Amino acid sequence: MKNRSLLFAAVSLTLLCACGNGNGSENAGPQVAAEVEGAAATLAPDGRPFIATEVASFDEPWAMSFLPDGRLLVTERGGTLKLVGTDGKTGEVSGVPAVDYGGQGGLGDVVPHPDFADNGLVYLSYAEAGDGDIRGAAVARARLTFDKQGGGALSDLGVIWRQVPKVAGRGHFGHRIAFGPDGHLWISSGERQKFDPAQDMQSNLGKIVRLDDDGSVPADNPFVDDGEVAAQVWSLGHRNPLGIAFDAKGQLWNIEMGPKGGDELNRVERGGNYGYPIVSNGDHYDGRPIPDHDTRPEFNAPALSWNPVISPGGFIIYSGDTFPDWRGDGLIAGLSSQALVRVEFEGKNAREAERFDMDARIREVEQGPDGDIWLLEDGEDGRLLRLTRPG
Repeated sequence: MKNRSLLFAAVSLTLLCACGNGNGSENAGPQVAAEVEGAAATLAPDGRPFIATEVASFDEPWAMSFLPDGRLLVTERGGTLKLVGTDGKTGEVSGVPAVDYGGQGGLGDVVPHPDFADNGLVYLSYAEAGDGDIRGAAVARARLTFDKQGGGALSDLGVIWRQVPKVAGRGHFGHRIAFGPDGHLWISSGERQKFDPAQDMQSNLGKIVRLDDDGSVPADNPFVDDGEVAAQVWSLGHRNPLGIAFDAKGQLWNIEMGPKGGDELNRVERGGNYGYPIVSNGDHYDGRPIPDHDTRPEFNAPALSWNPVISPGGFIIYSGDTFPDWRGDGLIAGLSSQALVRVEFEGKNAREAERFDMDARIREVEQGPDGDIWLLEDGEDGRLLRLTRPG
C-alpha cells in the first residue's frame, strides 16, 4: 500500500499560518507551491514542511479510513457515509444504520477489517437511541460492496458492541475503533459526562475495550472473570478518549479530552486505571478542583498532558515515507487549538515537539497509503486536506 499513490485532482493550497500556540486569523488562499531546491528539509513558502491540498469538502465530517485499493471512506456526523474514489469523485454508501444525531452524537468512526480485500467487512461506530431520552454508542459490522456510480452499499449489518448503560445527554461517546497487530478490535468508550461510570466495572463507559473481530470477548482479557461487561474492559478511568493508535512495537496509546485543562496522552496498559474522575491534571468546568495525578500514584499518570488544552480529535502514529523525520511520532488533530500537533515518544513518556496552526478546527488525521498525511476539518463544509512534502 505504501507505493500506491492517490490520483486526486485538487487545488494546491498553502495555509497562511506558522508553528506555535496561536489560532491564526488570516484565511488561506489558493497558491501554487513554489519549488524549493535543497535537501530533505525543504520547506513550503510559508515555512512549514508540507503543502496542504484541498481534495473535497463534507458536512460535519468525523472520521476517515483508507481501503486497500486507495479509496477513502469518510463519515459525516448526520449519518452519511461517503466514498472518495482515486479519481477524486465522491459517492455515497447506502445502508448506514440510523444514528441519534445531536450534541456530540451521530455517525462516528469507520474502519475496514484487516482482511477487507478478502471479506469486504467494515466497522462503524455511532450514537444509538434507546427507549425514552437515553442513548449510547454502538459499533456495527457490515459488508461493503461497490456500485458503478462511485458509491456502494452496506449489507448484513449487525451490532456487535454497545455502551452499557445507555444514559441521557449527548456528550462523550468516544467510540473510536482500531484493529491491533494481533487482529483484536479495540474501542474507546467515553464516560458520557457522567463521571463515576469510568470507575464502575458494571459499566463499559470510560473504558478502553478489547474484543474479537465478531464482538466476542477474548479469553485473555484482564477482567474476563469479573462479569460480562467487565470482561470487555482492557483499561479504565478514561474521560473522553477520541484517538487510539498502536506504535511499531505494538504498544497502544490513546488521546483523550480532559476537563477544564488536562487533555491526556496515555500509554494504555493491560488492566490500567487512569484515575478519572478521582484524579486529573485539570479541574471541573464549574471550578471545583480535581486532585492531580501525582497525589494518587496508584493510578496511571498520563505520558503527556496539556493545560491550556488542545482539544484532541483523531490521532495516529506515523509510519510513512513522505515525512521520514516524523516516522514513529504521534500526530494529533486539534479542535480548539486549530492545529496539527506532533508528539515525540520517550519510552513511557512523550513531549510535544511541534505544532502547526491550520486556521481551522481539525477533527481527524489519517495516514494515506503512500505516506502522505490527510486531515479533516470540523463542521459544515469541513475540508479534506492532503499534506505532501514540497519540492
